[in-house]
Amino acid sequence: MMGESILGAFELVFSDPMNIIVVALAGAFGLVIGAIPGLTATLGAALLIPFTFFLDPVPAIGAIISMSAMAIFAGDIPGALLRMPGTPSSAAYVEDAYALTQKGKGAIALGVSLIASSIGGLVGSIILIFLAQALGRFAMNFSSFEYFWVAVLGLTAAVIISRGTQVKGALALLFGLLISTVGLDVTLGQPRFTFGVDELYRGIDFIPAMIGLFGLSEVLRNVTTPTEKIRKLPRVKTKGMVRESFREIGRNKGKVAQGSAVGASVGVLPGAGADIAAWISYAVSKSTSKKRNEYGKGSLEPIAGAASANNAALGSAFIPTLAFGIPGDTITAILIGVLVIKGVEPGPMLFTGDTSTLFSIYLVFIIANILLLPFGFLLIRGATSILRIPRPVLMAMIVAVSVVGAYAINNGYLEIIIVLVFGVLGVLFERFGIPLAPVVLGIVLGPIVESNFMSSVIKTDWDITQFFTRPISAVLIVLTLLLLLFPVISTLISKRRGSDVTEEETVSVAAANTDEDKQADAHAEQDDRTAQERASGFVNDADSGPSTNSESLENGADGVNDARSDAPGDARKDEGSEGTER
Repeated sequence: MMGESILGAFELVFSDPMNIIVVALAGAFGLVIGAIPGLTATLGAALLIPFTFFLDPVPAIGAIISMSAMAIFAGDIPGALLRMPGTPSSAAYVEDAYALTQKGKGAIALGVSLIASSIGGLVGSIILIFLAQALGRFAMNFSSFEYFWVAVLGLTAAVIISRGTQVKGALALLFGLLISTVGLDVTLGQPRFTFGVDELYRGIDFIPAMIGLFGLSEVLRNVTTPTEKIRKLPRVKTKGMVRESFREIGRNKGKVAQGSAVGASVGVLPGAGADIAAWISYAVSKSTSKKRNEYGKGSLEPIAGAASANNAALGSAFIPTLAFGIPGDTITAILIGVLVIKGVEPGPMLFTGDTSTLFSIYLVFIIANILLLPFGFLLIRGATSILRIPRPVLMAMIVAVSVVGAYAINNGYLEIIIVLVFGVLGVLFERFGIPLAPVVLGIVLGPIVESNFMSSVIKTDWDITQFFTRPISAVLIVLTLLLLLFPVISTLISKRRGSDVTEEETVSVAAANTDEDKQADAHAEQDDRTAQERASGFVNDADSGPSTNSESLENGADGVNDARSDAPGDARKDEGSEGTER
């Protein structure tokens, strides 16, 4: 049955070359969309819908899958080169990627992100193929209580990913959560912090805030810094990029596997998506790393882990979509509409009827993630040339892209003002050592935490105990505590091991000293016995023949002298011997 379905899927996908051409063109479109800050994969999927009306079901679905897979990776490119993350998930490791660009290793950072994204996407596809129904049934057990704790688990990442003091990271997170409360109350519909401005009713979108905090703040710092103090970005070398990127992936294969597992686990939850997966993956990677001090300063470990989580979550997000018709995120919500238009009804019947279409979706996932590698390397090679543009022109381009990207979100001027305000805040925050990433995390996760908390307490009449008595909630609470306390626990274990090693070394050194002392005492006793024997031997000789000849007298004198020098404690015996000699 499965074999026939797989053969049918191959026939559906490869029987018409136009299917592969559509998937490739949609992937190239996704790379362009994702590389422009402010334009998201969701926007790209929405723009593709009119074209899908003229396509068969398989190329129509394949176009959206390919576009979204490549757009999510492409969001890393402006983040690494210009410090402007294209997606919220890219913001998790933008500091590391940009720091590597400042060291001339921007191409390697993007190459590692590309390969990790492709591997993560393939892992997500495999999980989608074999575990779709089982994981879909498990995800159905999640209610608002469990989703609340999933969001809290994501918030804990803010404390872990913060550079410097964790207190400042917590303050930045609280500021982000405060910003997320602007607009209409998600449950009661009451306006909050709108100050009579109608545009603020819809709240503050995280995309213009992210562009301002990271992108425009970088421009403001360059403009307000004297020219001689501006650090010029080194030229990004792409020669040998592919080989070096694969080598770094081999060194960080554990982080890629870890990120893929985290992304696939989080992505299967409806509404969680790749954003939460990337942040949790970053936190897990840092908590379990032996080089956590290098995070945020240009480390490849978080890039490998979080980038693989992005695309792994994309594949697993289709599990609840295909198994139950429940969208995992905004892209899968659009995909459900396309499936229904094309006469494919998502749900359990999709797995029991003609499964050729289902397996063709799996096959398109694999093709899209394989095509991501050559397309991505070509894009990196072309995009790095942007750093050759003179700095004044480049700064002006960043401002223009920031304004256009912010305006494109809602076609309003409020987003442009948000970019400017958050650009100034970004400069001030960094001057006082406050990390920027937790602010974005608070804006993204704040509405999720609030809506699930309010839904839970309303339906239970404020019975708070329900948050702690459900089995899955208890597991999530334990995971949250472990994630928070893991650095402390690992430090204590390391100190304990260090103290054990020190004690063992002390004991071994003491034992060695004792042996040396015993050997020294034995040598001293041996010397004493030798001296006594030599002295007593001379006395015997003297007693046996004091007037034998002159030679014996000379030998006797030498023996007395030797006895005095070797055994001073036997002075009385020596004097007696000397008297006998005389």
